[in-house]
Amino acid sequence: MKKLALHWKILIGMVLGILFGFGMTYWDGGKEFVADWIGPFGKIFVNLLKLIAVPLILASLVKGISDLKDISKFRDIGLRTIGTYIVTTVVAITIGLLLVNTIKPGDGISEETIAKLEATYANDSGVQSKIMEASKERGPLQFLVDMVPDNAVAAMGDNKMMLQVIFFTILFAISMLLIGEKKAKPLKSFFDSLNEVVLKMVDVIMLFAPYAVFALLAQVVVTADDPEILAKLLNYSMVVVLGLILMIGFYLTLIGLYVKKNPFWFLKQISPAQLLAFSTSSSAATLPVTMERVEEHIGVDKEVSSFVLPVGATINMDGTSLYQAVAAVFIMQVLWPEGLVFSNQMYIVLTALLASIGSAAVPGAGMVMLVIVLEAVNFPSDLYPVALALIFAVDRPLDMCRTVVNVTGDATVSMVVAKSVDKLGTPDVKNWDDNYEAVK
Repeated sequence: MKKLALHWKILIGMVLGILFGFGMTYWDGGKEFVADWIGPFGKIFVNLLKLIAVPLILASLVKGISDLKDISKFRDIGLRTIGTYIVTTVVAITIGLLLVNTIKPGDGISEETIAKLEATYANDSGVQSKIMEASKERGPLQFLVDMVPDNAVAAMGDNKMMLQVIFFTILFAISMLLIGEKKAKPLKSFFDSLNEVVLKMVDVIMLFAPYAVFALLAQVVVTADDPEILAKLLNYSMVVVLGLILMIGFYLTLIGLYVKKNPFWFLKQISPAQLLAFSTSSSAATLPVTMERVEEHIGVDKEVSSFVLPVGATINMDGTSLYQAVAAVFIMQVLWPEGLVFSNQMYIVLTALLASIGSAAVPGAGMVMLVIVLEAVNFPSDLYPVALALIFAVDRPLDMCRTVVNVTGDATVSMVVAKSVDKLGTPDVKNWDDNYEAVK
């Protein structure tokens, strides 16, 4: 019997998790049972992925840059990467603005629904914390300051500081090139070996993925908010989802026309990372799996993937940026229609683009970015709690969807950059048990 592919196992786990979660909602102690006995397995899996994210970035980025043997090649890859990410983010924001201005989902929200949302969520601790986090005083160059760590070890201990880890690792790897191949050889051998070990850890951890997504999705379902409120926000949610689908269509067009690969083949190879992104709502947690799929199953050279993907997990938030555009205009349609002028929409494009750079690749970061975007258009500050309450009920499911787009965008750009520098090769799939017979 043919072995079932990983993406099918994960998909089965997701469906069963959703069905199990719905079943538990009809049992009085169902929510507590899932929280106590099912949810922890999902958290353990996410922790395992986060555990290896920093070692993977260190090892793969050092290996990728040291293999170049030429700093000019790294500069070329870096410029192409940043440029492509900026273009895809602008496309995402533009798609969001076109859809929300055409469909106008805010026109269908009644005063009664707004009042109910305000009563339910305006004083929620989650909403208040997002407002406080986004309202911190920040200078125009603060994002550059935030990129440079004052303690490399501390940066490696916090997955929210991914840009700082990347900055340190790039500086470290370039310095290895500058001391010469002979002196750098011991370190290079160490990081080459570390990279192989961490990738093997990804393979082992992924054996647990179908069971983990079952637990994660069951937890999401039993903690879902008021179904009546969710129904009222359906139009807004559908605009966001439609925009995300169009964005994936844009990626597949790039894959077909520029990279000259079958888009459906690409989706099949990257699907385990997409399904994990949906389950975890975290680009950072999914990063190890994204790197493994792109390198081994798609054939992107490590020289490209080791830089493009970690940077993308931090600065490439296409799905989140599209969501910012739709959410900001939707909020203005409901609460502040006089603010819907062309200049404010241009501010949304610019601010959403800049806010995506350095945004934490973790669940809920999009809400913080949204407050920054609203501040840029001088949205009335006294309406912030109501504004976030308006979309808080559907933020988690939409967060899951936009993280899929973020991860798909990272993989697409890695292929585009690899194609442009002739570093897109033949896939070389490695399994967790390749060397098992020799050591068992």
